[in-house]
Amino acid sequence: MPGISLHVVDVARGVVAEGLSVKVERIDGAGRVLLCRGRIGANGSLGALDTLAAACLPGVYEITLGAGAWYYGHGMADAELPFLGDVTYRFGLADAAQHYHLPVKMTPWGLSCFRGGA
Repeated sequence: MPGISLHVVDVARGVVAEGLSVKVERIDGAGRVLLCRGRIGANGSLGALDTLAAACLPGVYEITLGAGAWYYGHGMADAELPFLGDVTYRFGLADAAQHYHLPVKMTPWGLSCFRGGA
């Protein structure tokens, strides 16, 4: 199934990042197109992406994760100004017929994201 999916895990605690705010945008010649905004669900994914396969055209995309606020809200940031704030991950979608799965592994001090095999 074509489209984009996202799965976010807090590897510092070994749980999905339920409630984490996420924004997904496509960047084109006219600027940014907001595809969806939402929160990670109890299954670790962003359900709002499930209906966006038709909106996934070849191009450049960004996901923005509210990591700092999420960790601060869970008592895992040292101060009101946590090490991570909003984290943006930019990626290219070359073939709209393929599925692009983005597994995100994060801690209060960093994160990793890659194209997975979903």
